[in-house]
Amino acid sequence: MHILILQHARVEHPGSLRPLLARDGHKTTTIHLDEGETLPTLDGFDALWVMGGPMDVWEDDLHPWLKAEKTIIREAVVNKKLPFLGLCLGHQLLAEALGGSCGKSDVSEVGIMDVELTDEGRKNPFTSDLPTRFECLQWHGAEVKKLPDNAVNLASSPACKLQAMSWGDHALSAQFHVEVELDTVRNWSKIPAYSQSLEAALGAKGASTLEGQIAAGIGSFNTLAGSFYDKWQRCCQVA
Repeated sequence: MHILILQHARVEHPGSLRPLLARDGHKTTTIHLDEGETLPTLDGFDALWVMGGPMDVWEDDLHPWLKAEKTIIREAVVNKKLPFLGLCLGHQLLAEALGGSCGKSDVSEVGIMDVELTDEGRKNPFTSDLPTRFECLQWHGAEVKKLPDNAVNLASSPACKLQAMSWGDHALSAQFHVEVELDTVRNWSKIPAYSQSLEAALGAKGASTLEGQIAAGIGSFNTLAGSFYDKWQRCCQVA
């Protein structure tokens, strides 16, 4: 496939999913929206990925490209039925683009935390191979508050009910991060908003604490990323 990837911070890329894309021979084109790059048309693309970022989905005044991004997500998913994957901000943008809504989290999630599949998630083709409960990286202070019509809630956590969703048989998104690498914390901590939220959640030494936790669990995180990606790919091939 030729996959269009929309990024909102240069360091917040597909991470550990990149070797899997290369393994399977997929071509990617990345647009850095926060740097003023223009959205292309969807002609010639076979799938759309939307990554995370420090901005909120409702900040159209600060980031005017968000409005166009939501439009192209809707066009890709609803009109063209392109395979879609969204992570963190990408999860929230999918919800907004399809008629759902997002807002500030009652409790921010930052750190390594548990997520559990819902009953629907245990049966859904996108997530049925995942463990019923698994640890993952969380780093967000906003969340999906209302699912779009016809969306399915696949996973939840105590602080965030809507941790993952599917729409149709070709669109998957998650609030949590599966793309974590050993240098993820070091790179993301360079973004002031992320650094502040990390310190607020884990203290002055939060970066080193979280780096250590990721290093200790990187094997499990890579396994989760592989399962998540492989199921997305297989479902999209069937669709």
